[in-house]
Amino acid sequence: MSEPSAAVTAEREEPADVASSAVRPWFEQPDPRRWVAFGSVIIGLFMVLLDVSIVNVAIPAIRTNLQANDADIQFVVAGYALSYGVLLITGGRLGDIFGRKRLFMIGMVGFILASASCGLAQSAVMLDLSRVVQGLFAALMYPQVLTILQVVFRPHERVKVFGMLGAVIGIATVAGPLVGGLIIRDDLTGASWRWIFLVNVPIGLVALAVAARAITESRAPGATRLDLVGTLLASAGLVLLVFPLVEGQVDGWPLWTFLCMGLSPLVLAAFVLYERSLPKERFPLVQLSMFRIRAFRVGVVVTMAFLAGIPAFFFTMSLVLQIGLGWSALHAGLTTVSWSLATAVASLLSARLAPRLGRYTITIGSTLLVAGMLGTILTLHLAGSGVSSWNLVPAFVVSGLGMGTVVAPLLNIILAGVPRNDAGSASGVLSTFQQLGGAIGVAIVGVTFFAMLQGQAPASVRTVTPQLQSQLERAHLPAPAAQQTLATFTRCFESAAASSDQQAGPGCPSTSGGGTGPVGSAVSAAGRSALAGDFLSTIELVLFINVGFWAWTALLSLLLPRIRSPGGPAPAAAA
Repeated sequence: MSEPSAAVTAEREEPADVASSAVRPWFEQPDPRRWVAFGSVIIGLFMVLLDVSIVNVAIPAIRTNLQANDADIQFVVAGYALSYGVLLITGGRLGDIFGRKRLFMIGMVGFILASASCGLAQSAVMLDLSRVVQGLFAALMYPQVLTILQVVFRPHERVKVFGMLGAVIGIATVAGPLVGGLIIRDDLTGASWRWIFLVNVPIGLVALAVAARAITESRAPGATRLDLVGTLLASAGLVLLVFPLVEGQVDGWPLWTFLCMGLSPLVLAAFVLYERSLPKERFPLVQLSMFRIRAFRVGVVVTMAFLAGIPAFFFTMSLVLQIGLGWSALHAGLTTVSWSLATAVASLLSARLAPRLGRYTITIGSTLLVAGMLGTILTLHLAGSGVSSWNLVPAFVVSGLGMGTVVAPLLNIILAGVPRNDAGSASGVLSTFQQLGGAIGVAIVGVTFFAMLQGQAPASVRTVTPQLQSQLERAHLPAPAAQQTLATFTRCFESAAASSDQQAGPGCPSTSGGGTGPVGSAVSAAGRSALAGDFLSTIELVLFINVGFWAWTALLSLLLPRIRSPGGPAPAAAA
């Protein structure tokens, strides 16, 4: 196939009136400021994605500095995810109505102010509320990024643009622990955690100033007012689904979480029925006709399966490296650098691969992720607690190449056939499916991980007990006292493994390094060894869930429409 000169286009199943509009030229002249605009919106996107995970490494410092309890700490993470995930569809449609540039700038201003409030928080409550507001404005800003790029770039440029976008998404998704570790370093009791949020202020102001001059305003023709009933129904349905997903693990999955998740499909079904009942002249929150486009319909399911594995992997791997192996946040973050770099390289190369390989690009990328996970499992199994960052580099590079190969082509395939009039709504729906996929993946993997961590604890204790018993004998500890020490050690370790707050680590001196003298040193060493064994044996099994997510992604990708080299008309998104 010849070198592509136009965007990759999917064969579409869409009404004739939409398809026929594709023959009209989208641009008479390209926007001369489009690459500057690209830089400004990419900064906003990077900050939004980074703030999803960067806070995780700051939790111990926040707990100490603000005297926060478990519920407070839990909501620092969950509050952002909840408000962000629930309002993405609404944020996308607001951009269609009031202008994508305007909503991007409103979102950026609010995000900057909320970040400053987070960084200056004087109490845990203030921090929790600020994180909710931060997520709200992130939801207004993020959908405009995809829409603005669709609007300001010509179809033949979008392959390159989405390749660069995929590189940024990949880096931002996995760079949170590294950036957080660099900012905090070893200051776990001071105020350095505040800079995790305050750093958004100067960077955001620069992006805001550039966006004000470089982004061309656009809105959807005929968009007059927000569909308030649809907004309420969609938001209620998503809250009922997202809130128990982000809160259920820490709360031990009480009955209310299952009731909420059971009600969610009913409310979302009511939303769909209401949207279908609206007359043609009304402007619905979600244009359901988008789901008649096979690339969009299948693509959002593919992206949901794909994203289910990414946050889940880094969530569990961070726990293994920092709690199980005792690595610092910076050390754990540096370990993912190879993944980030490989993702960036593959995303840029995907602009050349996608026109040649079509939908099989997604299949190949997902297969590489499966291979990377299997390599990670094998590496951990062979190296055990002596594993180093360098040991993980080969598997992480393969995984990063897989991730980068998927992200950009998948975005291009999904959005290529969407009419320009619904670009904002499509971006909001796509972003929501991405967020839901991540939340569902973390919930599934988290439940399995913590259950297996507790279940594997007795076996982990048994592996270190003989050596600990020998050390106690060499320390001339009387037999009754030695048996009592072993019993206390076992009980304490298993109790710590059953704790829902794994961020705090094991909860007793015998497993967290406490104790002095030969006996204390022996017990502490045994605790660290058992802890590492427990985490490693658990992650080796849990990573097969990630293998399943990406194997499923590879299979689903075969349902995407065939991709043709675009020698003909521009896609419907350009109409």
